[in-house]
Amino acid sequence: MTTRFHNKHRLSAARAAQWMVAACVCFLVLVSCSVNYSFNGASINYNETKTIQIAEFPIRASYVWGPMASIFNNQLKDLYANHTRLIQVKRNGDLVVEGEITQYQQRNKSVSAEGYSAQTELSMTVNVRFTNNVNHTQDFEQQFTATATYETTQSLNSVQEELVTQMSKDITDQIFNATVANW
Repeated sequence: MTTRFHNKHRLSAARAAQWMVAACVCFLVLVSCSVNYSFNGASINYNETKTIQIAEFPIRASYVWGPMASIFNNQLKDLYANHTRLIQVKRNGDLVVEGEITQYQQRNKSVSAEGYSAQTELSMTVNVRFTNNVNHTQDFEQQFTATATYETTQSLNSVQEELVTQMSKDITDQIFNATVANW
């Protein structure tokens, strides 16, 4: 009976040692690996990438609404300021976002039973050039578009600021996701 007792304890001691080794290996793996994860959607290695240069986006569209550029530019800069730890600089940024507002137009979206326009769609397109001076394989030039619809019983002047703000938010979110979210 004592032999059985000693064999049982030797087996338990061996299992305990195996668990300790496995736990140590897991701990070492977790400590040695670095994972870049952020709850705000940005996937940035802040050890390598510290600054961002965001140029003013001028309006190059044939149809223009004056406040559109400032609404868009402010939203873009605020998005990076509020959702990353990148420092915004005037030149020589690790990341560079530049471009222009290339299109701003409206078109009839739907027609009423009487044959008149019932809804109008407003669209905005922005061309973006992104340069990652830390990793040039991520550089790109791309167009981003957003649309918003309003009832033709409303005048464009009465809804324009709200719709441009909404489209600017949509486009700046698209730009943010394409440049630093890496989804």
